[in-house]
Amino acid sequence: MKVKVAKLGKRRSKELKKSKKSSSPEEEEATPRSIEPPTFSSSEDEGLDNNSEEDRDEDGELHREAEESDSSEDEIAPRNTIGDVPLEWYADEEHIGYDIAGKKIKKQPRKDRLDSYLAGVDDSKNWRKIYDEYNDEEVELTKSESKIIRRLLKGKTPHADFDPYAPYVDWFTWEDKKFPLSNAPEPKRRFIPSKWEHKKVVQYIRAIRKGLIKFDQPKEESGPYLLWGDSSSTDKDRIGLSYIPAPKPKIAGHEESYNPSVEYIPTQEEINSYQLMFEEDRPKFIPKRFESLRSVPAYEKALKEGFERCLDLYLCPRTRKKRINIDPESLKPKLPSRKDLKPYPIICYLDYKGHTGPVVSISVSETGQWIASGSKDGTVRIWEVETGRCLRVWEVDEAVQHVSWNPVPELPILALCVGQDLLLLNTGLGNAEEQSRMTELLNVKESPPVDDSGLNTSIVRWSQHEKHEGIRLKHIKSVSKVEWHRKGDYFTTVVPDTRAILIHQLSKKLTQNPFKKLHGLPVSAVFHPTRSIFFISTKKNVRVYDLLKQKLIKKLEAGVREISSIAVHPAGDNVIVGSREGKICWFDMDLSSQPYKILNCHPKDVTNVAFHRSYPLFASSSEDCTAYVFHGMVYSDLNQNPLIVPLEILRGHSSTKSGG
Repeated sequence: MKVKVAKLGKRRSKELKKSKKSSSPEEEEATPRSIEPPTFSSSEDEGLDNNSEEDRDEDGELHREAEESDSSEDEIAPRNTIGDVPLEWYADEEHIGYDIAGKKIKKQPRKDRLDSYLAGVDDSKNWRKIYDEYNDEEVELTKSESKIIRRLLKGKTPHADFDPYAPYVDWFTWEDKKFPLSNAPEPKRRFIPSKWEHKKVVQYIRAIRKGLIKFDQPKEESGPYLLWGDSSSTDKDRIGLSYIPAPKPKIAGHEESYNPSVEYIPTQEEINSYQLMFEEDRPKFIPKRFESLRSVPAYEKALKEGFERCLDLYLCPRTRKKRINIDPESLKPKLPSRKDLKPYPIICYLDYKGHTGPVVSISVSETGQWIASGSKDGTVRIWEVETGRCLRVWEVDEAVQHVSWNPVPELPILALCVGQDLLLLNTGLGNAEEQSRMTELLNVKESPPVDDSGLNTSIVRWSQHEKHEGIRLKHIKSVSKVEWHRKGDYFTTVVPDTRAILIHQLSKKLTQNPFKKLHGLPVSAVFHPTRSIFFISTKKNVRVYDLLKQKLIKKLEAGVREISSIAVHPAGDNVIVGSREGKICWFDMDLSSQPYKILNCHPKDVTNVAFHRSYPLFASSSEDCTAYVFHGMVYSDLNQNPLIVPLEILRGHSSTKSGG
């Protein structure tokens, strides 16, 4: 190991200064000025280890020495000033270089190895001496320098006072700071949920539900087992056909003993009664008692039964039958108690009487105070919910197909489908300010039809109603459904005969036909409750469109014969679809285009489905004169499926041949 000693301690420098004063000029030229890297042999390393005890005893003296100084005045300039010139160039010369005055530094006479060895035997500090080739002299290491060398050999730091594992000091105090490190405003992405993470989570949930992602199951520890038991049932690692063991014969008991107890031996009357029994019911073995084993006779049927046993084992085919002991009650889904899911309708509270024909459509106002009903007797009535009082009646002289309230409470406008007309009527509810606003909205001038235009086309004509206060929208064919947008300005109508889904704007009296190429006969159209998404239901599927991007987002496959109605959850992530087969399909928009749950509840056609606005309830009505009420809880956690529980069947309605 080579060690380069850059400085000497104060004690070493003082000794060198004293030697300078006492020595002659010739000796002064040979005085060492610096030390080049020496080389330690293995014997010198052993000497370091052997004398470690001596250094420990002298630690007190080391601590008393002055600390190493960093001052440049205490440093001694190198004696030889040749720099990086190789010493090999001076191998044939009498000197090894030049000092700072330019005088030659003569080489010291070399001792024989034997003389140097004998001289070092009696010197106890010989192990500390090293030869400096650069200055051609022997240098004795101090105790502090040898201590540094020992620490370096052990892989430690040179200075004992240095702590390589010092505790971390946080120089910046974070508490009670008035300003942050950066005055830049927070980026918007920190407040908006990541759409990419949302899609990734949905993909993981789908993969987990489909079984594509499987979690590691904990390894089962081998527990106790029957030493003499049948090991065929636990032979799971067998490759090929499973081994089926032969049935074991019954183990002999006390009755088969040659000297059984008295209670096992039948009486003569019991033996005679055995003869009267059928052969299959007769016991196979009748116990007898013998005094010794030598007096037991040979079994008469031993050979015959042994042969039959061999035939059974050889020729009888054996199959494994898996028996699963499962309690049938455990297979039923665990549903919450109906008492915990209240409130929900149970009995008939009020009966609104007044229509002479079947009622085909009802609509509840946004405030929940009024109900509008349309009947095939050609009348539309408004009822008060709490009292059942009929507030107003409109006679339209034609069967009413559908009625719908405006969702804005300040605009109590009623839309109804009557044949080829769509009527927007002023209900007369609200204060004077609201009435004046509705009068202004329901005022329209005659507009001539314009051909080849995207707005006022010839299929719809806006006009003022002659008999009632409101607007009349004349269509080419009969209108079946009308639905409002959540803001109350837009509404949509369904014209099945022309396969048209029209979107109207009340404030500007405009009509648009954006869906000119529908794949299938339209049944219903609904706006999304919170977003700019539009649902169009045909007889086979439901198409979901983005109105802003004007493109198809998703196609929901119901898998039923014919779709009759559709309803969107108030949160907007779930959709229920009613069919002509009596089935109700629940769709989860975030998971799949296939129905999450199919409820086969009605024996006849489902006429309408609807969600409750505030409670986790949804209902369906059918031509079988019943209405089913369900509990449908939707959770914000994507790992938890919606909870669907049937609650009540409401009866008491009557049907007619014409429907309703």
